[in-house]
Amino acid sequence: MNNTFLIIGGNGKTGRRVAERLSNKGLDVRIGSRSAAVPFDWQDPTGWNAALQGVKAVYITYQPDLAVPGAFEDVTLLTEKAKQAGVQKLVILSGKGEEEAQKCEQVVLNSAIGATVVRASWFSQNFSESFFLEPLLAGHLALPKADAKVPYIDADDIADVVVEALLHDKHNGHIYELTGPRRLTFPEVTEEVAKATGREIQFQEISMDQYKAGMREAQVPEEMIGLLAYLFEVTLLESNLAVTNDVERVLGRKPKDFTAYAVEAAAAGVWRL
Repeated sequence: MNNTFLIIGGNGKTGRRVAERLSNKGLDVRIGSRSAAVPFDWQDPTGWNAALQGVKAVYITYQPDLAVPGAFEDVTLLTEKAKQAGVQKLVILSGKGEEEAQKCEQVVLNSAIGATVVRASWFSQNFSESFFLEPLLAGHLALPKADAKVPYIDADDIADVVVEALLHDKHNGHIYELTGPRRLTFPEVTEEVAKATGREIQFQEISMDQYKAGMREAQVPEEMIGLLAYLFEVTLLESNLAVTNDVERVLGRKPKDFTAYAVEAAAAGVWRL
């Protein structure tokens, strides 16, 4: 009988948290990564059948993003293989406002497997576990779109929603759009982190061309530069930045505010020099 939970990207920001929560409930968790005992590699479909063997539910995260070329084909093939393996539930992490990602969502929702889509706003953890960490440590964050007001969502809240969706069929067929409780600009975020750490951190608005040039100087791969530019230009449109109540709908509580996240991250020492 299938009773294992496969967490693709189980070492990532949300996958790690989902795996911990399921394990703490005494459930059988399989980490889907290249280095796992039963490896899962998006670039090598020959290993997917083994990774799906005995699996009841799958949490799907796609690296680096569902918007990149090849994601649709990969998610389609994975969904087919999951159906053949007898998987009963799929939960896919998606991004708000990404047309390409929505095509992947529909593959999962139309699979005849119980499925839930979790569309997340920008993560608070982008500032502590991802590409904005080093600039904050250096005391100088320079980004385009300084006036975009983003409802940052905490990865812990995403993980709690994902676990609920994996465990309960009442979430089948739903698309949840997850945001934090309020919107902040990049200068406001910088101020929040500075206040939480007691450090002086400056924010500078730059153009998209300057941002791309800076990434090239830092030897960021071109495909990642293109993705980040896409995320700035498409997902930070005002029409995509509304605050939702989907976290409260699913969990019965409000999402974590960015200030609380910043205080916790600072106490953990992530921005300590």
